[in-house]
Amino acid sequence: MQGSRSDLRVGLTFDDVLLVPKFSDVKSRRDADTRTRFSRRIELAIPIVSANMDTVTESAMAIALARLGGIGVIHRFLTLEEQVSEVLKVKRSEGVVIEDPVTLGPEATVRTAVKLIRDREVGGIVIIGPGRKVLGLVTRRDMTMEEDPDRKVEEVMTPRSKLITARRGVTLEEAKEILRANKVEKLPLVDAKGSLAGLITSKDITKRKQFPLATKDSKGRLRVAAAVGVKGDQMERSRKLFDAGADALVVDVAHGHSSRAIDTLREIKRSLGDVEVVAGNVATAKGAADLVKAGADAVKVGVGAGSICVTRVVTGSGVPQLTAIMDSADAAADSGVPIIGDGGIRNPGDVTKAVAAGASSVMIGSLFAGTEESPGPTVFREGARYKLTRGMASLAATLDRRMRESKATGLSEDELIGEIVEESVPEGVEGMIPYRGRVEEVVKQLVGGLRSGMSYSGAHDLPELRRNAEFMRITTAGLAESLPHDIQRVF
Repeated sequence: MQGSRSDLRVGLTFDDVLLVPKFSDVKSRRDADTRTRFSRRIELAIPIVSANMDTVTESAMAIALARLGGIGVIHRFLTLEEQVSEVLKVKRSEGVVIEDPVTLGPEATVRTAVKLIRDREVGGIVIIGPGRKVLGLVTRRDMTMEEDPDRKVEEVMTPRSKLITARRGVTLEEAKEILRANKVEKLPLVDAKGSLAGLITSKDITKRKQFPLATKDSKGRLRVAAAVGVKGDQMERSRKLFDAGADALVVDVAHGHSSRAIDTLREIKRSLGDVEVVAGNVATAKGAADLVKAGADAVKVGVGAGSICVTRVVTGSGVPQLTAIMDSADAAADSGVPIIGDGGIRNPGDVTKAVAAGASSVMIGSLFAGTEESPGPTVFREGARYKLTRGMASLAATLDRRMRESKATGLSEDELIGEIVEESVPEGVEGMIPYRGRVEEVVKQLVGGLRSGMSYSGAHDLPELRRNAEFMRITTAGLAESLPHDIQRVF
């Protein structure tokens, strides 16, 4: 045993402390600058990341959060093709120029086009011929009233002779004027030979004004991260997700301070080169330092802090989240590698405390699981609306994952279930989350609280918040005093 019993440290979490208010010349919380980094090279307007859980983040959540200035991590509990598709939906959702628009040949049927529009979540398809020559454009509106699903798209499309196009290299202002003057919503771009060179849509231009803080890459596309495991198809998955445009890969394993996690991190960096890799989860300074040394571009911190995680109860292992963040941030400080605080966020003040403790961003699961954009199923109980959520180490999630991974074993479904149940020791639970509406409303509350917290600490930006932060430990009576008390709450 390292040290003696008298050397036992005290671990602290968010409810154990408060930030001491400081003199402030921040005139309005709107003036507080919340810009930060997700990884070495990915900047965010707000320090909010959605968790890579199957009831939290798929393309809808990732798109919504990136538009607000954060980033989402597409979970890995999908087939490889499904996860790649989710990444592509985010990358194709908007951009200055869509360089690889969805296309079909003229012989394709309306049935095929309708399915493609639905699956790719796009409003139209460019019809091309040999040499990618633009032949026409078919939109969702063109097919709304079409009664024959086997009719060829060339019969319902807007043909090239009537199609408004622009040259490759057209400026955004020129494109806006062409769209406005011709009252069209989509502008295919063509080269000197008439071949397809891209697509600009009025929707994308509108989105640029509507979401000025959006997290975007150099091509104006929304950024998205994707999770990979540490065994099985992780390298093939990493390559295909990277090729699909994933801006970062997140090595997803419960105990990130392990040889398997470190080996996977190194192999991805060695094989793919210019890729941002987030590694974790760890809860100690040594864990963070080892991942930084292995090449991590960000370190995810948190073991057992999530609301649906029971790792600490089942295994007896973990570190209270505030202490884990502080220790890890200190270990990574000289490297410039950002720390992501994963778990334990229950209210806006927790975000402020996590960032003040050294986290560059916080990863949120349960708070987002109840939103409209989460993929979790919706249920009604006693007239109230809920969404289901589960920890990724819960029994149900483990069953789903192992059955998908074990299809090649030749065992029957009953045999697989029996084997998995016998071997599994769940470290997560399943539950219901009250429906919370759109994720934008939740993010407004979190970021609004963070900005207010910054003003109480006299901080104009997040680095200044960390410099000014003075934590005070509080008692259980202090915590009770912090909460509503001595009243009958109305709402």
